[in-house]
Amino acid sequence: MTAKMTIQQKALLVHLLTATGAIFAMLSMLAAVDGKWSLMFLWLVVAFFVDGIDGPLARRYDTPQNAPIFDGVLLDLIIDYLTYVFVPAYALFKHPDLLPGWSGWIAIMIITFASAMYFADTRMKTKDKSFSGFPGCWNMVVLVLFALKPDYWASLAIVAALAVAMFVPVKFVHPVRTRRWRMLTLPMALGWTFFAGWAAWVGFHPQSYAHGGLIVTSVYLLGAGALQQALYGTDG
Repeated sequence: MTAKMTIQQKALLVHLLTATGAIFAMLSMLAAVDGKWSLMFLWLVVAFFVDGIDGPLARRYDTPQNAPIFDGVLLDLIIDYLTYVFVPAYALFKHPDLLPGWSGWIAIMIITFASAMYFADTRMKTKDKSFSGFPGCWNMVVLVLFALKPDYWASLAIVAALAVAMFVPVKFVHPVRTRRWRMLTLPMALGWTFFAGWAAWVGFHPQSYAHGGLIVTSVYLLGAGALQQALYGTDG
């Protein structure tokens, strides 16, 4: 007879699932050091998927109550900084065709410094569980830059604009926790994950249909919060 797992054991497993993101971050970084961009992003996509499911599981099993020895919020922020910020910033710096020379140095300093301050900002979440300001999802930004390969000035402008947007009171939806439009937002986020994995799998081939999917889903995820704010106000 198999013993059933207790809720405390299930809550602990959620923490362990979150912590696997550190492994995926390291695997991604090792791939980036070798210039294996597709492999690097595939590991980041896996980490992104894990990050999408561990939150709902943590709430389901009430990890603060049932596995309080570990701080799930802090653990999640550590993993997010590695996979959302640190590894993508390094890739953006190392890639020879996106932001070469001085601009690469400026970009990684701005991204890492601004993201550290944003992740520690107690005002980063709004009343409707959206993000206030661009939530430092540089893994998504850099993957799209790798796929679409915009010209130098466009890449620099995108990085600069999003770095500023981190500290502007504009909403960005959380795919799971923002209730308004969740029936659309969640499929969009899943679609982005699919198209990102597809683009990386084919080596960011310029003729891949994945690029069109990345554009559509990225535009929605970047703009949905601002549109909600314009329609319903800051507390809506």
